[in-house]
Amino acid sequence: MATFDPFSEVQNFANQVLSGRNGLEQMPMDLYRQGANYYLAADLPGIDPTSVDVDVDGQLLTIRAQRRLPSAEKDTKWIVRERRSHSFVRQLNLGQGIDTENITAAYDNGVLTVTIPVSPKSQPRKIQVATGQEHHDNMVLEHDKDSDEDRSQNVQKDSEGSQD
Repeated sequence: MATFDPFSEVQNFANQVLSGRNGLEQMPMDLYRQGANYYLAADLPGIDPTSVDVDVDGQLLTIRAQRRLPSAEKDTKWIVRERRSHSFVRQLNLGQGIDTENITAAYDNGVLTVTIPVSPKSQPRKIQVATGQEHHDNMVLEHDKDSDEDRSQNVQKDSEGSQD
């Protein structure tokens, strides 16, 4: 007589989920930065490019794809069947400093490449360091420019007040 073992049922369920046989599978990927872009390369062999979906929601990048194998005829007798239809999914939190409006993706020879540009505001830049008199002269020029703008705004306000 067979007995019901709830722990083995839980283990079987966990094995199915973790192995991805009936669930979502993660795709292997590489992520690297080169210049002003990050590049994500994900392996998706045997995937129809029309099934690939890449989207960004806020700072969350999601990649989905499905592999659909053709149905076998009723009289087919499988000797070995290791390939299967299934879905892939991968999500990445992009963090700050990414130009999410200009992310692009391309699929070629089973590899999905996503180009993720760094926001121009987040790119490294060189800041010139002023010294001595040069710094003092720049401060005076900035102060004079601000004073001129204040005087111009006050004159404009005065002329608007006199028109009333």
